[in-house]
Amino acid sequence: MSVDLIGFLGVVLVAYVVPGPDFLVVVRSAAEHPAKGRAAALGAQSGLCVHMVAAAVGLSVLAARSPVVYDAIKFLGAAYLVHLGVRAVLAARRVAQRQRGGGDVTVGTSPGRWRSGFAQGFLTNVLNPKAALFFLSVLPQFVHGDGSPTRQIFLLGVLDVLVGVAYWFALVTVAARLRVLLARPRFRHRWELTTGWLFIGIGVGVAAAA
Repeated sequence: MSVDLIGFLGVVLVAYVVPGPDFLVVVRSAAEHPAKGRAAALGAQSGLCVHMVAAAVGLSVLAARSPVVYDAIKFLGAAYLVHLGVRAVLAARRVAQRQRGGGDVTVGTSPGRWRSGFAQGFLTNVLNPKAALFFLSVLPQFVHGDGSPTRQIFLLGVLDVLVGVAYWFALVTVAARLRVLLARPRFRHRWELTTGWLFIGIGVGVAAAA
């Protein structure tokens, strides 16, 4: 199984390195506060756990074969990304208004930020049909025929999730340095505006994808 395991780890690492919606959610959260970034990372991996369990018990197969279910997940995910984007754009507008009024735009913390970060990461991945297809189409290629497919999917899925946690936490450490820059109103405004439109663009792209 060593050859399959090495190949699987390579595919997993490439999948994480290529930026997606979860990447943007984690980076944005980490820039706001490291604790929120880690919460978003754990939320994103928890969303993957849902897809892992679904793939192991066969629910992903049913969803993939049902255009209605697949499209529902796709459009819900797209709508959520657009929602995050609109919130960020509105936040940029508020930052600009406070800056003109001489108000404070410093990034703060609150107990609710952890829950907010986790929820954003979780919903972003659990509503991502591409994450479901990864566990359905890519992961089974590394499953041996001489063992329990369900057990192997669980083991490979857990490995995927653990690799992701390590990757996201390292990314949070780097992205958290943006917090200093976000204390500057002009940078904060551009950051919110740019990430907001990126969310909206990704959401529209997901909805338009065949």
